[in-house]
Amino acid sequence: MDLKQIITLASLIERETRIPKEYGLVSAVYMNRLKDGTPLQCDATIQYLLPEPKEILNSEDLKIDSPYNTYLYPGLPPGPIGSPGLLSIKGALVPAHVPYRYYVANGKGGHIFSVTYGQHLHAVDQYQNWLRHRGE
Repeated sequence: MDLKQIITLASLIERETRIPKEYGLVSAVYMNRLKDGTPLQCDATIQYLLPEPKEILNSEDLKIDSPYNTYLYPGLPPGPIGSPGLLSIKGALVPAHVPYRYYVANGKGGHIFSVTYGQHLHAVDQYQNWLRHRGE
């Protein structure tokens, strides 16, 4: 990757997690998806397109036609969505060596990482149950 791509990837990582041990894991998810041509499906790129941030995106948000919409357009967006910190840049440069392809919030500030789509759907169910339990 060239410098712009590294900074762009780091900006996604920066917006997706604030937990230092997750930087390399989030990077690995995106690198694994880039390698096999799977859309990144990065919620932070959708938030970047909205006039006001939302806690939870809806299906209409995911349809916004923009090259920054990583649900519709594969690959990295055309440029950074923010200014990444040093740990995010390091994560972009040195992704973890893991087979993860998915992640979802765990309700405790971190994420659940999954290899298969089935595992991911189970993790999504766990997160949705957590949201229902807290009254969302």
